[in-house]
Order: sequence, then C-alpha cells, then structure tokens
Amino acid sequence: MNVLYVGDVMGEAGLAVVEQALPSLRIRHKIDLVIAQSENVTDGRGITQADFKRLRRVGVDFCSGGNWSLYREEILPAMSDPAQPIIRPANYPPGTPGLVYKYIKGVLVISLLGQIVGKDADKPVDNPLKVIDKILATQKDIKKSAIIVNFHGDYSSEKVVIGHYLDGRVTAVVGDHWHVPTADARVLPGGTAHISDVGMCGALDASLGVKFSSVIPRWRDGRQTHNILETSGPKQFNAVLVNANRAGLADSIQQIQQVF
Repeated sequence: MNVLYVGDVMGEAGLAVVEQALPSLRIRHKIDLVIAQSENVTDGRGITQADFKRLRRVGVDFCSGGNWSLYREEILPAMSDPAQPIIRPANYPPGTPGLVYKYIKGVLVISLLGQIVGKDADKPVDNPLKVIDKILATQKDIKKSAIIVNFHGDYSSEKVVIGHYLDGRVTAVVGDHWHVPTADARVLPGGTAHISDVGMCGALDASLGVKFSSVIPRWRDGRQTHNILETSGPKQFNAVLVNANRAGLADSIQQIQQVF
C-alpha cells in the first residue's frame, strides 16, 4: 500500500500547489491514500468547509490536524463525525470537540501535538506517548492495513523520541509544524517509517509561507506584526511517500520535493 503524506498546506499558495502537483503524483506513484496536514489551509489558520471540500476534490483522502485545527468552528462537526475524513490532535484534554482517531480505507490515522508548540506552549495537552498507547491498545484487535501517526511539534528531540517509541508498532510517524523539511527520512530498525518534519506546501520565497515584510520587523525591531501570507513567486510541494507491507510496517519512505 502506498501512502502519501503531504506537509502543511499553507494558505491559498499551498492549495494551489497541491492542486498542481497531486493529480500526476497519484498516477505516477500508484498512490492508494493521500493524507494532508490541514491546520493552516485557510489563510494560515484552520480550515473552512469550502477548503476542506477543495482538498478532497483534488485527491486528498484525509486531513490530519495541528494546533490551529479547532480555530474555525464550522469544521468542528466534521471532526466529530467518524465518516468525515478530518481529525484534530488526539491529546487535547477530554471534552475537546472532535474524535481522537479515525479510519480511512482500512488505515488508522492519528494526530498528536508535541508538548511544546510555539505560542501554544502554555495550553494544556495530555502526554502524547500515553495517549497513543491508549489508542493503540483499544484498536489492537481491529484489522487494519496501516497505522499513520502525525506528530505536530517543535522539538526535534521529541519527534525523534516518539518515532523510536512507536517503532515496530505503527507504519509511519510523520513530523510536521516546522514547514521546513528535514533530511532524516528513514525506516527505523523495527520497521516504522519516520521523518522529523515533512515540510510544507506553499510559497517558497517566504518565512514558512509568510511574507518577509511582515516577519523581519518582528525579528529586527521587536514589533508585533500580523502574518501576511505570501501568494506570489515560486511554490514548493513537500511530502513523503510510504510503502506499507502486509505486516502493517514500512518497506520504504521517500521524500518528494517539487518547486513550481
């Protein structure tokens, strides 16, 4: 089974490049399932129903979650519906809207937040290692083709730890949130595909998809500025392709990086 995990789709530029890149990739690599990180899709914060449908139309089968997943209330009913292929991080506190895992085409998909995520570092999240243990325990008797875990976090050390912690128990652990692809994609000794960060889809000549003109004054002068997304210039598409074997582990992981 070939599973493509697409990095953070950042705003209109991200949507446009996914629409440009994905159809041919699905054919060329005989992709069975496409999962895309959707927490930044609509203007960089959350996702609307319209943009969710737009991703689905172009070939995204499932949308994973991050720290902006709950930003737009209109998407919350879909996150609570097991038939809707979109999820929020599983380790938010009890009572948070949305289901903690879902299945798509026989694949169990789980999103987790790291315990330090930028400005959200002071917000309470449950321990991701304990949460994933509970989910896997409850689902152990259900037949599945693969288990894909997305880890949305800041610390590379935490991303590496959870990859090895789950090695041999899941098909892939894909890190995101940095929007910058790392060079450590590999199959771990126990058979789990892992990468610390898959990267993003959106503007290439930008600060993680944001115009330099809105970011540089923040770093140089300490000014509080709003993020203005870059929409012009070349666009990048970053993803990883994971081949899952019949045992539910990974035979390979391949980075896909394209510029348009």
